[in-house]
Amino acid sequence: MIKLKDQVIGVVMGGVSAEREVSIKSGKAVAEALRSLGYSVREVEVDAGAADQLREARIDVAFLTLHGGWGEDGRVQALCEMLRIHYTGSGVLASGLAMNKPQAKAIFVQRGIPTPAYCPALSRAFVFDQMEFRVPLVVKPSAEGSTFGITIVRKEDEFDAALTLARSYDDTPMAEEYIPGREITAGVLGGEPLGVVEIIPREGFYDYEHKYTRGATEYVAPAELSSEMTERVRALGAAAYGALGCRGAARVDFRLDPERGPFVLEVNTIPGMTPLSLLPMSADVMGIGFAELCERMLKSAVEGK
Repeated sequence: MIKLKDQVIGVVMGGVSAEREVSIKSGKAVAEALRSLGYSVREVEVDAGAADQLREARIDVAFLTLHGGWGEDGRVQALCEMLRIHYTGSGVLASGLAMNKPQAKAIFVQRGIPTPAYCPALSRAFVFDQMEFRVPLVVKPSAEGSTFGITIVRKEDEFDAALTLARSYDDTPMAEEYIPGREITAGVLGGEPLGVVEIIPREGFYDYEHKYTRGATEYVAPAELSSEMTERVRALGAAAYGALGCRGAARVDFRLDPERGPFVLEVNTIPGMTPLSLLPMSADVMGIGFAELCERMLKSAVEGK
């Protein structure tokens, strides 16, 4: 068994996606937590030259805090494997599947995991006439995070502008059924579900500004749900995590329809680790503090679970 206290832990942050700033905040918080536990930590800030930067960093284990882009879609994971560096989180295939929302949703449908109806957002005519979607609906990039490029379309004549915005982030956006109700999330760690958190934006919806502006959103942890609904959400979170073959820590986002129950929106394989991030809140519901969460995520890199 590898003794992690004898290894150089590289907290890998930055990247080239729109979430670079958030990634660096996550990385700094994780590095501080691991140092407080006595680990030898090296902060590794990467950009488009990640291959050389990781090689030159001379680390034994990579704690990945990259968000979006190639930081979360399997490419950096593949690079770590080529360099024979242990790394936190899901492997190459699971990362790629989770990042590609239509592919992940196809697996959810196959496994009987409830997820909103969806289709490629090819054009207004395709979505409304051929696929017979109705407003309100959601137009979003197929592979982007932190709600970049997402629009809730409430009138058909808003669709074209929403599609243009989504295409500025992704060549193949998707249209998705809008699920009314509450926004909730649940972490999963090593296959075990964590606590359920409710997200209540002060106004509008939970976009990038609401995620990372202190006071813009109220969080209820644990979410005020019946014990039966709480366990239903936690079980679906673990099922979605398992369906994609995830490992380490992940976060599963839901919409809770008041009549139809919970729908899985997506699985985030490298959740944010900032002071306002949801995975630490979900873990805290189960009595797992931030430093312990970081340590357990680190250990998963060498334990393979």
